Amino acid sequence: MASNSRKSSSSCIRILRRNVFVLCLILGVAAGIGLGIGLRYAKPVWTARELAYYKFPGELLLRMLQMMILPLVTTSMISGMSSLGQNASSKVGLRALLFYMCTTLFAVIIGIVLVVSIRPGSSSAPPDQQRQNVSRSVNAADSLLDLIRNAFPDNVVDACIRRVQTVNKPPTDEPTTPTTPPVPGNATTLDGELAVSAANATEPQGTPTPPPVDNLVPHVENVWGSNLLGIIVFSLALGVALSRIGERGHVARQFFDGCSEAVLVVVKVVIWFTPIGIIFLISGKIIEMENVAETLSQLGLYSITVISGLVIHGFIVLPLIYLIVVRRNPFRYMFGCMRAILTAVSTASSSATLPVTLYCIEEVNGVNKRVSRFVLPVGATINMDGTALYEAVASVFIAQLNGITLDFAKLVTISLTATAAAVGAAGVPEAGLVTMLIVLTAVGLPTDDVTLILAIDWFLDRLRTSINVWGDCVGAGVVEKLSASDLAESPEGEHGEGDGEAELKGQDNAGFSNGKATHSVANESLDNGPAIELGNTAL
Repeated sequence: MASNSRKSSSSCIRILRRNVFVLCLILGVAAGIGLGIGLRYAKPVWTARELAYYKFPGELLLRMLQMMILPLVTTSMISGMSSLGQNASSKVGLRALLFYMCTTLFAVIIGIVLVVSIRPGSSSAPPDQQRQNVSRSVNAADSLLDLIRNAFPDNVVDACIRRVQTVNKPPTDEPTTPTTPPVPGNATTLDGELAVSAANATEPQGTPTPPPVDNLVPHVENVWGSNLLGIIVFSLALGVALSRIGERGHVARQFFDGCSEAVLVVVKVVIWFTPIGIIFLISGKIIEMENVAETLSQLGLYSITVISGLVIHGFIVLPLIYLIVVRRNPFRYMFGCMRAILTAVSTASSSATLPVTLYCIEEVNGVNKRVSRFVLPVGATINMDGTALYEAVASVFIAQLNGITLDFAKLVTISLTATAAAVGAAGVPEAGLVTMLIVLTAVGLPTDDVTLILAIDWFLDRLRTSINVWGDCVGAGVVEKLSASDLAESPEGEHGEGDGEAELKGQDNAGFSNGKATHSVANESLDNGPAIELGNTAL
């Protein structure tokens, strides 16, 4: 009995150590809520200066996260695409890449449709109390052209700080009637000036009537703000180019790989400041809320929107794709992957779940190892359906909170940026938080309200990770079916180990003993911070 109790206590200590970040994050959220409510009732009125001083630690957190956006996007995407391009030279790799990109885009579209339909961030406050978009008198064609212009910047360095935007203005070259300068003391001039002054006094003083839209002239201007869409397109193109030039690009690939790893180290350090910063962000937000009950109801409706999108994508879209392509019962296949899905819920990490996912796909569902050993590692890196859906919903939700109307081009930008950001920053701890800031910055939305989402992010994080892993499993089954003829023509011995298989060789011996998957994730939690230590317990 004593030995069993010691084993149980040591197991609990290991679990606490592996989940110290998650525990600190939950404690930070609870402390922020409690402190905010207490200070709100202790001091009902706060000046703007007092509130700014109080929220300063939280402001530092947001500034540090925003500081890492550009280096994170460029290095991770160039590094990921350069290495992925080498693996994707085969038909299997191309099919896997196409499947993952399409399903991620489907997830984003589902999220946008739901959040636009449900409108969880709609406020009952009067319009004059909401931040409205400054009308630029642009139509859908102008917005679409702006989207394309920003995707292909004329200066990559300038794209780091500015983006282009169409502004329609009245024409300035209209002929004007020359006027005679007034002569001092001229009675006629004085009478005219008095008449004009009287006319102006009788007119209502308000917003001047804008000229007709047909008479406006479009002007393409540079506005302050990072053009992340253009940077993403350039990074993807450069990564693919490095993969195509072979050995000549080896040094450049090593450089960007090293930069990507270094940036991730810095991001991990910044992320550990999150529990402290979140205390002041959440409590400060509660202090400045005008209607706490309404905000909480909006946050609950937002959670329902995200969960609904994940359920639709995970239980309808992905099974339907599997049924159409593979022509087998998708829910039986899902049951075979249930260990991996539940492990993803507990660890909140696709990478940490990878050994269990391999076991479920190969040993339980019988997928060809030549497919699973390549498709699953790639999927754990670039296939983030749940994360992309969450980012899209969160971005539109924040726009609704601020009374900002997003046009079609902005929604397209959110879709493309969320898809690309989920691919490029998949290995980052708390990836959803960092990539959400990327999407918000890309469309020019305020990042302050991300505080509200942080309060429940730790819970939604586990749900979206399970959808990410389920999408990897479906991808393995679909790619195997589409590659059946290629696999039949090439004997198994002729297939060399790809990068993904070589990477997993050590995990294959350590993670699959006696036909049972064992899972030690001491150094594997890359997606969303520290994971749960499962030791050598058979799953």
